Amino acid sequence: MSVDSADNGVVTIASAHGAVATADKLEALIRARGLMLFARIDFSGDAARAGLAMPPSQLLVFGNPRAGTPLMQAVPTAALDLPLKALAWEDADGRAWLSYNAPDYLQARHGLDASLMQPVSGVAALAEAAAR
Repeated sequence: MSVDSADNGVVTIASAHGAVATADKLEALIRARGLMLFARIDFSGDAARAGLAMPPSQLLVFGNPRAGTPLMQAVPTAALDLPLKALAWEDADGRAWLSYNAPDYLQARHGLDASLMQPVSGVAALAEAAAR
């Protein structure tokens, strides 16, 4: 299942792995492509430390200053959505998903020129590879 919501720009794809394994695979792909991993946030782990329970959920924040900086120079508000983020998560039934912001949504949201979007458009292929 792949959902590209026109309402909020979030693309969600099914993963063949659990959420943590999907996040691990995505991290490996990010590093292999020479991108920077700025943060990996373990929401479910943080919830457990607070005495709360939630299904596995991890957010990876990643990018490349050479790709993101021109977008932020053109439209400073693009920094609200950059660096790129991908959320590996499991639903109540234990199915794993990978969600990210669609580049065309980011382009429309911030009024960015299409020529600037090429370097960040690879997020879809990265997500697909991590979910396989």
